[in-house]
Amino acid sequence: MRGRRLVTTERIVAIVAEGGKAVLEDVEAWANDNGLYLDSISVGEPIESVVDDTASTIGLTIGGDGTFLEGVKEFSPREIPLLGIDAGTNTFLVRVSPDDVETALSEIIRGHATIESRSQLQVRAGDLDGTGLNDVVIEHIEPVKPVDRKITNLEVFVGDEYVGMYRGDGLTVSTPTGSTGLALSAGGPVHYPVKNHTLQITPLLTHHIGVRPVIVDEGVPITIEPQGPVVVSVDGGRHHRTFDPAVPIRIELADETAELIHTSAEGEFFEGLSTILGWNIRGETKPEVPSHVVASDTADSILERAQAIAEEAAQSVGGPLRELHGRTESIEYKSDKADVVTEADYQSERIITRVLESEFPGHNIHSEEDVHHDTGSRYTWLIDPLDGSGNYANGNPNYAVSIALVREDEPVVGVVYAPETDELFSAIKGGNAYRDGKRISTTDRDQLNESVFMSGYDPDGRFLSHFYNVTRGVRRLGSVSLHLCYLASGSCDATWEYDTYPWDTAAGVVIATEAGATLTDASGESYTIYGGMRERNELLGSNGPLHQSILAHLKTHELLGE
Repeated sequence: MRGRRLVTTERIVAIVAEGGKAVLEDVEAWANDNGLYLDSISVGEPIESVVDDTASTIGLTIGGDGTFLEGVKEFSPREIPLLGIDAGTNTFLVRVSPDDVETALSEIIRGHATIESRSQLQVRAGDLDGTGLNDVVIEHIEPVKPVDRKITNLEVFVGDEYVGMYRGDGLTVSTPTGSTGLALSAGGPVHYPVKNHTLQITPLLTHHIGVRPVIVDEGVPITIEPQGPVVVSVDGGRHHRTFDPAVPIRIELADETAELIHTSAEGEFFEGLSTILGWNIRGETKPEVPSHVVASDTADSILERAQAIAEEAAQSVGGPLRELHGRTESIEYKSDKADVVTEADYQSERIITRVLESEFPGHNIHSEEDVHHDTGSRYTWLIDPLDGSGNYANGNPNYAVSIALVREDEPVVGVVYAPETDELFSAIKGGNAYRDGKRISTTDRDQLNESVFMSGYDPDGRFLSHFYNVTRGVRRLGSVSLHLCYLASGSCDATWEYDTYPWDTAAGVVIATEAGATLTDASGESYTIYGGMRERNELLGSNGPLHQSILAHLKTHELLGE
């Protein structure tokens, strides 16, 4: 996924190696031109002196792979995305050249870069508790005299199973990212590092020639019991210990990942690998991607492109929203105390609006909180950055992000994302409705007593009291957009909202309608997001077969709109 949330970048923190001063000056000039703050430290200086707020911050390393690994060590625990600039060395991990710095940084602030979550390993042994992006190396202690014994014996266990005794110089346990390091030189395979969550055990100068690397999946720990003193080194010495006497060493995938920024300036993984290793198997020209692996949706039309961008924007705020979910340290109240605005509201809205402004500068952008962009275009984006903020502030998982594109007064693109369940609902007018890429549709039930309803704001409880006993129940999630999406996907048969606002319903209306739902007001007139001249804009949505029965019940019990 594109790193859409990077459009809110305001600050760069750089770790700079010797020889990187000229590149740093170029970065500083670019940052000044683009209104960003820049702080820098030399390798080895305490990063706390320049990192006081991680929001809207990216990390930068200027140097080689060693500087980059130092950056991973410092930035990953702070959840700061990292980009590496190669300051003139031949590197595996850092492939942005000084000549491409401006290109890479410009892609980042436009939201056109990607963020790759790379697996890290966790090492625990004695007083050592550290993480690494590349590898951990366990080897013998260099003898005082050259003629003394140089062999180390390591008993290895994978999960609960005994692998055996490794005799030789030692072994390395590497992540997929680290497979191109010491493990490669010791005869291990190259791992494609993206979405790869494995560890590899590779012996170093083993005395048993038949021993080969072993791949271990996530969730399975590796335990190494040295039979004598050893040296343990993580990521080339970022963590380093000598254990004499020996102690058990436990290695597994870390919960903490490294968030690495990838731009077009770096090229592709195998392109860089082939060049560095001299494979000479790619030829001079790159062939076209085979047609069977090209996505069928080319996003040529404005609506298809709008749908794709809205999906990326919605998913990009999932991480920040999940991180802040349930925290109530910073809460403001609007005039209606049920509508809680948290810091998450602002973060989500800011990311989404920046993405849309970047990709569709000619469109209007309106959100629940404010009018961000008004150009007079026939296209308007309606955003609810946190639908269900009352739930959110209290730790309830029923909240969503709602993004809709309206053409004149008609919603034509709808995207709703539920961060806690990672469900993405999406539709274009005149097309189909989807949840996580799979087509969805409403139910076909036609009996009230077989149906489940959802209800939004119901000030005097009349809807609940008159429908609860004639159906299988009335549920209330506290999120209008989720109600409409669950109607669309068949998780309920009808939904009722006493009053609605355009940003609440626009996205859900497209999704529900294209899934086969019928949407009206309480009198049976077609629902419109702006509500015409009515004092309030109620919404009745159903699967279709139930609609007339519900309208009749509403009329009988005088639940019509005012």
